[in-house]
Amino acid sequence: MDDPCSPRQRMLAAYEGRWSDVVPVAPEFWYYVPAKLLGMPMYQFELEIPHWQALQHTFRHYQCEGWGIVAPEVPANYGVHQATRNRRLEEGRYEVTSTLERAGHILTSRTIMDAREPSWIVERYVKDFDADWPVYAQYALVPPDEMNWRPVQQALDAVGDDYLLEVFVGYPFIDFAGGQREGGLEQVVVDLLEREEVMRELQQHHIENTVGTIRAAFAKTGARSIFIASSWSSLSLLSPALWRKWEKPLLEAAVQATHECGGLIHHHFHGKCMRILPELAGLGLDCICPFERPPGGDVTDLQLVRSVLAERTTFNGNVHTVNALIRGQPGDVRREVTEILEAFSGSPRLIIGTGDQVGGETPEENIATLIQTVRELGKR
Repeated sequence: MDDPCSPRQRMLAAYEGRWSDVVPVAPEFWYYVPAKLLGMPMYQFELEIPHWQALQHTFRHYQCEGWGIVAPEVPANYGVHQATRNRRLEEGRYEVTSTLERAGHILTSRTIMDAREPSWIVERYVKDFDADWPVYAQYALVPPDEMNWRPVQQALDAVGDDYLLEVFVGYPFIDFAGGQREGGLEQVVVDLLEREEVMRELQQHHIENTVGTIRAAFAKTGARSIFIASSWSSLSLLSPALWRKWEKPLLEAAVQATHECGGLIHHHFHGKCMRILPELAGLGLDCICPFERPPGGDVTDLQLVRSVLAERTTFNGNVHTVNALIRGQPGDVRREVTEILEAFSGSPRLIIGTGDQVGGETPEENIATLIQTVRELGKR
């Protein structure tokens, strides 16, 4: 191509299996690096800065490609009364307590916000399943047409071609069911066994709501791609049987709805993946990331991964954020990038990314080497 492509154009070309001028390089800059560049404590970063805006600043700073997410806003007090209060615990740390109330029934969730680390949940809304889920569902399953989509379009317009901003439409089922379930993943697995009929009904509601959100995203905004995250939906934590039963149906429905709308779909699948990779590749997802190396993941044979993907899905990720980027030298970073480029030589369905978010302690020299190596060796 004679004219250079924009970062967004390079990402979209890779998602669609088309050639652009250079292999995109899209490190997962999520919390640590953007907060560091902005010179903010993490709690201030999370509370005050729109995430898509922080990523725009970061990708511009490093002059690379990237992806990020933006979500529609839940209407205030839709079906439930919502309240939040903050309490300082110590220097640089706060506790945020959120409540949901309907007909006198109150649910409480607590989150810790820290100066150095991203926030984490210490108390979840749903404790008594039968009593709490109906209230939480009013908050978590808002009809897509009732959501406020204007901020999504405003973010898309502001980002423009700086990077690929995608619409976040939610999580696979187990992540959704457990995100605010007291006891977390362990309790959700028990719920799946002890309340299978109820969980099946909830799964169907979740799928219907997600499909509706996808259709609304493309109808109400100019988005080109939607994003489905994952936290526990990984073979590092789930068996292939649990994944097939509880997670795969959502992904199948999401892919169908996305492609019927003429859009693209990106699934973030952390941890081990190889035992179900043929099924993931067969779903029709346009991009999967981050194909982690051990010990976090189980991707050790890139040629095998390429053969299984079979040009059906774009590969994104794989540079080790600890062994190469944090602990390694520039030569280690260059070696891993070269391994990926060689394994996917001749394929347009490639994005060089990282196996997780880039840590704040990562040497700048290693980040520069990652980007410069792709620019040097990934020309087309």
